[in-house]
Amino acid sequence: MNFDYDESQLLFRASVERFLEGSDIAARKAQRAHPGGIDRTRWQTMADLGLAAMALGEDRGGLGSSLLDLVAVGESFGQRISSDNWLENAVLPLLLAGSGLAEAHPLIAALASGEAIAALALFEPEGRHVTIPRSTTAKTSAQGYLLSGDKSFVLGAMAADWLLVSALSDSGPALFLIAADAPGVFRKGYRVIDGNEAAEIALRQCHVPAEAQLSLDWDAVEHALTTARLVAAAEMTGLAQRLFDDTLGYVRQREQFGQPIGRFQAIQHRMVEAYALVDQAKSALIAAVTSGRADDIAGMKAIVAECALGIGREAVQLHGGMGTTDELEIGHAHKRVLLLSQWLGDPASGLDAYARDDARVAA
Repeated sequence: MNFDYDESQLLFRASVERFLEGSDIAARKAQRAHPGGIDRTRWQTMADLGLAAMALGEDRGGLGSSLLDLVAVGESFGQRISSDNWLENAVLPLLLAGSGLAEAHPLIAALASGEAIAALALFEPEGRHVTIPRSTTAKTSAQGYLLSGDKSFVLGAMAADWLLVSALSDSGPALFLIAADAPGVFRKGYRVIDGNEAAEIALRQCHVPAEAQLSLDWDAVEHALTTARLVAAAEMTGLAQRLFDDTLGYVRQREQFGQPIGRFQAIQHRMVEAYALVDQAKSALIAAVTSGRADDIAGMKAIVAECALGIGREAVQLHGGMGTTDELEIGHAHKRVLLLSQWLGDPASGLDAYARDDARVAA
């Protein structure tokens, strides 16, 4: 099988990288200073390039991008250490809303064009990596539903115009579309490790009409989450490559005892091990794209995360104390890896899912 990107993917990726060229430390800090941590003008520019519409089918006005298209762009976002919430607030919400809302629903076009931003409120305080809602409920009312419960770690929620909230209805788990400023919705924002802004959300008898429920069964929701995990793995692979490249450049020019530290055999051995981790991450990503199975992708995301985290630790150690600060690019890259490694499942839960699937196949 050919795993190289084709000409159209390379051309689109080049346009994405031109958009991301200004993603330096100062630009990231300026972006995060905007309300909710998202620069709406830049978001609109990103949408104008078609990046917001990648996950939307062509029959609904999107680009209908393949998994490999999304992976290619995800790698670019990682290599540039982008602080744009493309994955969390563009790709994943449109995967869900694009297939769960009526074809003529105005929000689909608004999300694809960048006029609106949505966030997925999935996790709950008592279920760290559990995707199925436990305590958030949707009770049937005369006019629709009343939603009550608490959601945690909702990335981009403070900048979002709309929330996709998971809740238990009489027919099982479901997703509901709620205006972020609707009565009964309370948001409390906080910064997470990569500088992104997340929120804790409290729903207190929040009324939504019956048509607010997305017409998706939960298997379709899990399928969208699987795609998001794959793109997260792609971004971490790009981040791993960037961490390695920056560290290699550093050990080539940092001098001790009158010569670059990269000439010391101990440093060379560590860099070879880091190179092997980059290659392992890329191989795991290829395996995930090839398989397409949910449990395989969860397991491969875990492997990519462990590789990227290992490279990040080496990068920080070889740079010294400065490596942990916001003054160096590797600090930003490592913190983004830390966040993505925990998003939609940490390495332990991903490997558990992979092991359970492997055990079923063996049986």
